[in-house]
Amino acid sequence: MTYTRLPTRNLDKTAGLLRPACVLPERVGLENPALDVMTDFRRLTAFIATPGDTIKQAEERMLRRKVRLLFVMDGEDRVAGLVTSTDIHGEKPMQVVQSHGIRRDEVLVGDIMTPVDLLEAVDFDDIAHARVGHVLETLKSRGRQHALVIENTNGRQLVRGLLSLSQLCKQLGVTIETTEVAHSFIEIEQHLAHA
Repeated sequence: MTYTRLPTRNLDKTAGLLRPACVLPERVGLENPALDVMTDFRRLTAFIATPGDTIKQAEERMLRRKVRLLFVMDGEDRVAGLVTSTDIHGEKPMQVVQSHGIRRDEVLVGDIMTPVDLLEAVDFDDIAHARVGHVLETLKSRGRQHALVIENTNGRQLVRGLLSLSQLCKQLGVTIETTEVAHSFIEIEQHLAHA
């Protein structure tokens, strides 16, 4: 077979860069498909930290990426846990400082993360057939800000996506005044009752 050169042209000055995008609807209702509120890691990069990162490094990464959660990955590219901005700004760092006799800037992600064996997940097949109301009820019943979505690929469990209370509220058009999970759900229910 003979191959010919493909045509080329110059890049113009307005050219951008195509990036993976998980475009979620701006507004949803409780009857929308649950996939409308799931951050899908097939379409959007998950941001990560390592257990050896300092909490300052993790916080800077969150601010730069405009996220409130990082997946903590071990040296073998497995999920070791999660670290959230609430973990970084909550009581956990001070507890580590006091118990280990170290400075706050020496606290590592591995010291405050939620380890993988304490993480709960929803199966992707269940999310694919669920509604936004199911997601809200799942987060509420577990008292969580986040839920992972997993799927099995080639016999290996992989995190496929993320369900986030703050993302869900944004799409529902609900403003939450508190970071405390229990109060958040009360505010959501009050807002939805009046909508």
